Amino acid sequence: MRVENSAITEIRIPPLSSGTLFASLGVLSFSFSLPATLWVLDGFGPWSATGVRGVLAAAVALTALIVARVPLPTRGDWHALTVVAVGCVIGFPLLTTLALQTSTTAHSAVVVGAMPLATAAISALRTGRRPSLMFWTAASIGAATVMAFTISQNHGQPTIADLYLLGGLVVCAAGYVEGGRLSVRMPGWQVIAWGVVLAGPVSLAVCVVALPHEPVRLTVEALVGMAYIAGVSQFGGFVLWYGGMGLIGVTRASQLQLAQPMLTLLWASLILGEPLNVAMPLTAAVALGCIVVTQRARMA
Repeated sequence: MRVENSAITEIRIPPLSSGTLFASLGVLSFSFSLPATLWVLDGFGPWSATGVRGVLAAAVALTALIVARVPLPTRGDWHALTVVAVGCVIGFPLLTTLALQTSTTAHSAVVVGAMPLATAAISALRTGRRPSLMFWTAASIGAATVMAFTISQNHGQPTIADLYLLGGLVVCAAGYVEGGRLSVRMPGWQVIAWGVVLAGPVSLAVCVVALPHEPVRLTVEALVGMAYIAGVSQFGGFVLWYGGMGLIGVTRASQLQLAQPMLTLLWASLILGEPLNVAMPLTAAVALGCIVVTQRARMA
């Protein structure tokens, strides 16, 4: 009887629970990342942008850990933190920045469109939990709809940027899964803080090598964009994201990210002047409907 009650409780997680709210705010924070990265590329090369971003975020994270007197993670946590560092702090930022050199924001949003399904799949493989058929159906429809829309923005032409985006998708989804699982027993802000600090030496090395070889122009757009991707995209947004994952689970939280490409395209239109497709409202409606279904579907 207790198993049945537990299952019912899991199915009926309130749509506006604190975990859902935190994860949704994380998605909102991440939705500005691609436009902000384009601003950064106005003044930095892709390698320099990734390195500086990581160093600044590491400085903020290390300061927070020291001020809060957070003890070192246990030996068993370092593996997950390494995956977070490689996937979310180094791999995804670098690969998406390289992609944005030749790809539009709209096309790059394909990564985010596929991210929820990839994260759910990796989580299922990693944890052995099997969401219901309803969940997988809604997640697949949502991912396919968003990807079809975003691909149409670039008329479906494959480019070298797609290889960068595919790589970024895989490593970031893995980082989401490991960080989300760790957030169940460790505060979300500490998970990303340790991940950023762990990647700090690599970020510093990238800066040392890249800055002398890539042009640097300290424009207002570049500095504002850098402040955002370092302070919010690389740290503050993850505090909310991992916090939400720790409360409602990796698989369920991941599907909230179906809304991110729509938000990114909206900001790209308002901030960067990229045109909006007339199909965007319909795509957004389908994605939001799929989000509602995945939030209420049974989780094994």
